[in-house]
Amino acid sequence: MNKIFTVSILGCGSRGREAYGKNFYLLKDKFKIECLCDINPKQIDLAKKAWDIPDENCFLSPEEFLKEKRSDALVIANQDRDHVDVCIRALELGYDVLLEKPITPIEEDLYRLLEAQKKYGGKVVVCHVLRYAPAFVKIKEILNTGKIGKVVCIDWIEQVAYWHQAHSFVRGNWHSEEETSPMILAKCCHDLDLLQYYADSKCDTVYSVGDVSFFKPENKPEGASDRCQTCKYINDCVYSAERLYCAKRDYDFDRLEPLTKEKDDERKQGWPFNVVDLSRPITDESIRKAYESSNYGKCVFEADNDVVDNQTVVMKFENGITANLVMTGFTQFPGRKMTFHGTHGEVEMDEENDYIRISVYGKGTEFLSVKELMRDALKEDFGHGGGDVMLVRDFYKALCGEELETSLERSIESHLMGLAAEKSRKSGNACKVHKE
Repeated sequence: MNKIFTVSILGCGSRGREAYGKNFYLLKDKFKIECLCDINPKQIDLAKKAWDIPDENCFLSPEEFLKEKRSDALVIANQDRDHVDVCIRALELGYDVLLEKPITPIEEDLYRLLEAQKKYGGKVVVCHVLRYAPAFVKIKEILNTGKIGKVVCIDWIEQVAYWHQAHSFVRGNWHSEEETSPMILAKCCHDLDLLQYYADSKCDTVYSVGDVSFFKPENKPEGASDRCQTCKYINDCVYSAERLYCAKRDYDFDRLEPLTKEKDDERKQGWPFNVVDLSRPITDESIRKAYESSNYGKCVFEADNDVVDNQTVVMKFENGITANLVMTGFTQFPGRKMTFHGTHGEVEMDEENDYIRISVYGKGTEFLSVKELMRDALKEDFGHGGGDVMLVRDFYKALCGEELETSLERSIESHLMGLAAEKSRKSGNACKVHKE
């Protein structure tokens, strides 16, 4: 099919603009960006300049934007708690929707959205992008071969990395559960989705523990200021905004590779710097000015955050598989590590150390490179290991009528797992995932 679909974007921040919008714009043979909506005029300005969108197609009010249908499809990438109301209205108008995750932290809203989708019939594709990332697709392929027999249990760790924890979940948009979502949804929605995908089963019961163990006022160093720019530890604290956003680096902690000065300068035009500073191009001077006047310059021990910095979730699936998920903000590097223990062998994936290990008991071991799987699939894009652009490509297939690997109902399943985990963490009791 050669049809070009029009698409609008509601929420033109880091994900709406830099992840999905950028890829829609690059795929000119498949999509045309029609309209933009964001409550922040700076975000609108960046997007309209990048994609040459006329002023009359730019909206600062979601209510005004949603008075009528303005394109074939709609990207919804505003705040978590606003997703469902906007998505239901979009379905009423006849849109097909690409919906940023997490869908919502409100359980009743999950069911409300599912009923609306069934009523109006539009497609709702949730942005569980790692399902589309080549290395994670390869894991599913390996499990499906039966090489390791029946999976019995899964060990999984989500390494948030110390700087990412500080940036996104202490100072950033997801620092408050009341404003957005609990950490287990905000950061681990990918992990929960993949766990139920790999287990190929609904989850029955979860038990969870975790808390804010470090980023709180009693751990503030003696004599520290409430803001980095006036703090005597500005050049020493590893969480100093000056060090995180302005210091020169010779290593890229996201892509796990050496950096030249030119690559370091290029790196600072992307995430997470482009969230702190909406200037273009970003310079040390502009980002310093940005953090000095925003939450990104707050002391991490005085940031009013309440989402956990560590959490463990034990899961039992309906088919008998058990899983252990550890989320921690206290790691040097980001990336996931997971091991699938089967009756005939093991599969292990380690993003940080760049390997997938396939071991069949008594028959040897094979290694694959995670980086090579990513590069082979999409050399020009590393967003979520290539998952961002692969999701956008598959969204085109969905608009053309193809059935995708996942569905709104399956996406909701992973959210129910996360909400049950949070109930368990707060109550101290194991919780059923589904209502009795």
